[in-house]
Amino acid sequence: MPKNNNSLLLLIILTGLFLSGCNDAPPAKPAIKKPKTHLVEVDEVEWKPISTVSERTGSLRSRRLVRIHNQEEGRVIELPHFEGDLVEASELLISMEDELLKAQLAKARATTSQAYQDLERISNLVDRRAASKDELTRVNTRLEVAQAEEKLLQTRLSYTRITAPFRGVVSHRYVEPGDAVAKHTHLLTLIDPESLITEIRISELLLPHISPGDAAIVRIDALGDEQFPGRVLRIHPELDQATRQGVIEVILDPVPDGARAGQFARVTLETAKVQRMLIPFAAVRHDRMGAFVYLLDQDNKVRRTPVRSGIRVSDQIEILEGLKPKQKVISRGFLGLTNGKQVKITQRRTEPDQK
Repeated sequence: MPKNNNSLLLLIILTGLFLSGCNDAPPAKPAIKKPKTHLVEVDEVEWKPISTVSERTGSLRSRRLVRIHNQEEGRVIELPHFEGDLVEASELLISMEDELLKAQLAKARATTSQAYQDLERISNLVDRRAASKDELTRVNTRLEVAQAEEKLLQTRLSYTRITAPFRGVVSHRYVEPGDAVAKHTHLLTLIDPESLITEIRISELLLPHISPGDAAIVRIDALGDEQFPGRVLRIHPELDQATRQGVIEVILDPVPDGARAGQFARVTLETAKVQRMLIPFAAVRHDRMGAFVYLLDQDNKVRRTPVRSGIRVSDQIEILEGLKPKQKVISRGFLGLTNGKQVKITQRRTEPDQK
């Protein structure tokens, strides 16, 4: 065997023996890592005077509206106004056929006149003791019945002419001249265009801080971005049991040109300032048990605390139950956070444009 091959073989044997000795060495102990500090940001629970601004949507409608029905059956003679026509108060809207009632009224008046004459004649006979008082009573009763019949027919005759109860606009016309209609048929609808309101729904949490007469801002999509003044007209007394919301009527004051019933409107309301206990909205967490926050104890351990929240104000939320002023709640650093965990407070990062 050549000398070079012997040297190579010896080198391979020595290398194998060295590696075998290394495998028999005890394994190295892993390095012990220190637990990583959990960093969080905290905010203090505080009382603040807050006025809430909320926008709600609704549709305009006429608050003052009357549906015109007839109280006498018969044929329609006059119906001079159409949809969109403006009518003045006491202006004629509908005239119905009245010849039959006029004839009945003339008959009733003749009966009344005859009853007067009979009463006068019997009264003279009673004075001369030529007639009894019972007969006088019967004649007097006939006169009263005739007078009542005459008054009834006069009233029915007045029902054949229907006039406008207020200045308004005809919104619907359901019959035409010549139509024969039964009693209590819907003939016309009259609306007051100066009584436009919009109904909006407000949370039960805001309702106690809103009163009739409060100012409002109304925007009507059909009229562009212009804002119009309004005010709270009335607050309905009952809430929707499903949504816990109440209905508020907001009236336009004054009504802008171009505003019409049925248009889409946006109403902005601002409530008076009220003291509320607030925390950041991001601090409130939710699970299947409800809303809660992580409260920071004096030894920098977190404690899961259930809360009941109220209205949201920008990036903050009102707390109704569960917290006290001056307590500190975790507002950032929730990843891996558990009840009872030790944490370290880190300084809140500020945005470049903040001073």
